[in-house]
Amino acid sequence: MRNNPQRPPGKILYWSVTILFSLLMLMDGIAGVLRAEEGQEVMRHLGYPIYAMSIFGSAKIIGAFALLQNKFPVLKEWAYAGFAINFIGASASRAFAGDSIGLVLMPLVMLLVLFLVYLLWKRYTATKPTHNMGSAVLTAP
Repeated sequence: MRNNPQRPPGKILYWSVTILFSLLMLMDGIAGVLRAEEGQEVMRHLGYPIYAMSIFGSAKIIGAFALLQNKFPVLKEWAYAGFAINFIGASASRAFAGDSIGLVLMPLVMLLVLFLVYLLWKRYTATKPTHNMGSAVLTAP
């Protein structure tokens, strides 16, 4: 029953991890847009202006929704790239601010989770059945 064509291998794992990751990013994004006090303290510590919380938060919310849709794969690719830049930048910011190794590594752990989600997405879309619209192959005379 493992090769059931109605349920590609990894589909449940892909969606479970994607939904969990997207929910975390959505909650973090909402906290940023609302400029939660804990976030403001971190932004001050790292030397960023408080208004950047709204920009970063909005981007995380949009990115979370982009990961949950399947209609626009290029949009999803950009969301993965944006989250990767976010986590790398967060880790670098923590390192430049002189934070502990745990605080520097935490965004990199999230980057690894992001890579897992991305790889599961690629595997899921590779096993997803495609609809053949006919064979309209152009050949040279």
